[in-house]
Amino acid sequence: MADPSSAPGSSGAAGDSGRVALVTGAARGIGAATARLLAEQGHEVVLVDRCSEDPALAYAMATPAELDEVAAECGGLAVVGDVRFSADMTDAVAHAVDRFGGLDVVVAAAGVIAGGESLWELPDEEWQVLVDTNLTGVMHTARAGVPALLARPEPRAGRFVAISSAIALKASPKLAAYSASKAGVIGLVRGLAADLANTGITANVVQPGTTNTAVLAPSAEVYSLTDPAEFTQHQVDERILDPRELAEAITWLASPASSAVNGAVIPVDAGMTAR
Repeated sequence: MADPSSAPGSSGAAGDSGRVALVTGAARGIGAATARLLAEQGHEVVLVDRCSEDPALAYAMATPAELDEVAAECGGLAVVGDVRFSADMTDAVAHAVDRFGGLDVVVAAAGVIAGGESLWELPDEEWQVLVDTNLTGVMHTARAGVPALLARPEPRAGRFVAISSAIALKASPKLAAYSASKAGVIGLVRGLAADLANTGITANVVQPGTTNTAVLAPSAEVYSLTDPAEFTQHQVDERILDPRELAEAITWLASPASSAVNGAVIPVDAGMTAR
């Protein structure tokens, strides 16, 4: 269940923007970069991460210390919670509303990767952790967060942003389950955008390419690559993206300036899906 802890210097007052954001997967990677940038822009930030290991995954999860460190940098509220569990996300949103008086932005950045076998060889537990985290986790985040976005008075400028992957649109061997879980995010969020029509709240997807996060090395191991940079041969710009580059796109989608963008999938992939 969720376990909140406030960082030094955090207060109940709204930031310069007067907006409050909740970010999942916030202890590291794209989620952490997004939390930092939102805080720089004046948002009060609630940072959520599971901070626990999973035997179905071959790499380490973020730690409570990592989550607390990012929260301290943001002057935000750290909440230990797992997107796979609906109650954890309900609790996280309740902490945001109780501490800061409401919610304006929800970023569903929590995600995991696993693979290395053909689909017919896929272990049940690997399928389950991918779908539960990458897809059902986004649903739980939306189901908990959207009512708080709708609770803001009109005219609203609420924003829901989820993270998919360029792999959702590419034929990638040994990653069928991961690809399916990320492709599902696109359909889910487009449906959410339709459900939110004319409310002032938008729902969009950001689609990363090869990015320097904790899942980059495990992704390379799927293909027995000695250097994750080998992935960049599939991108127009043959380089690894920095999480801050993804955060720039996410925070723009989280801003009132993006009001005309709804139900969109924004590739931030150095041209991976252009090929």
